[in-house]
Amino acid sequence: MSSAISTTDLRKSYGSVTALRGVDLEVPAGAFFGLLGQNGAGKTTFIKILVGLVTPTGGSAAVYGADVISEYKRARNRIGLAPQEFNVDRFFPIREVLMHKAGYHGIDRRTARRRADRLLEEVGIAEKGDTRFDWLSGGMKRRFMLARALITDPDLLILDEPTAGVDVQLRRDLWELITDLNDQGTTILLTTHYIEEAEALCDDVAILHDGRIIDQAAPASLTARRSDVIIFELADPTVPIPARLRHAPEIEAIDRTADGIALTTDDLGSALPVGVDALSDAGITDVTITETTLEEIFVDLTASAGGTG
Repeated sequence: MSSAISTTDLRKSYGSVTALRGVDLEVPAGAFFGLLGQNGAGKTTFIKILVGLVTPTGGSAAVYGADVISEYKRARNRIGLAPQEFNVDRFFPIREVLMHKAGYHGIDRRTARRRADRLLEEVGIAEKGDTRFDWLSGGMKRRFMLARALITDPDLLILDEPTAGVDVQLRRDLWELITDLNDQGTTILLTTHYIEEAEALCDDVAILHDGRIIDQAAPASLTARRSDVIIFELADPTVPIPARLRHAPEIEAIDRTADGIALTTDDLGSALPVGVDALSDAGITDVTITETTLEEIFVDLTASAGGTG
């Protein structure tokens, strides 16, 4: 499969401040890819290099094989960007803003009008086409930013914190729109502070910390590195630990709690029925399952990576 994004030893410094410290990254065409990192990790700099707003200090970056510096126009025409900040011309109705954006990329006015109307309908603000951006609600502004990113029919859609500050319903609406686009073949690069968003949507994620990629894998692969815990609350919490539990290969550790027994496992689906069967005679009154989340893995990885300053 070809690469939508390919970077090699990508570096960027702003005077004495180093934002990227040699990023090697391959995002396959058609992927739904998450780029996660704390504030200051280098995510925005990485995106700005891809879209030609920042020149790297060293290394290389390409979008669908087009170098972002020497083949800037070809690379940029493949990208649709929905930035976190609202950088919109506020003096025109939003339909006109979309049409102007299309015109910058060589799209004729009739096609631009048709696309603008279709996209405003798809993002749910068709009735606001003659409204200026500043008169939209916060949620409508987010919807418009997505429409603007899509007006050129991009192969790569970059979403920088697309659901920041929006309500739960709008977040779910945007998730559905973005997922449909990916299903149709659009490559998605998502940055988000909502780790559960990346866990739910992304095929793979890369964790950027202090200007470096410190890990990259599918969310399920990352969470599988840390065991889950099943806590059985028992009518008789002093019951001896059954031999079946002590010898079960699915169970890594057994601990007593004030009200029962806790099992640590990396095979939740197998360990749960084993525990239920082994402890049923003790009178199970409640079961609590604590599964590892991507957010916990993210916190562990960034904490252990520290910083280089």
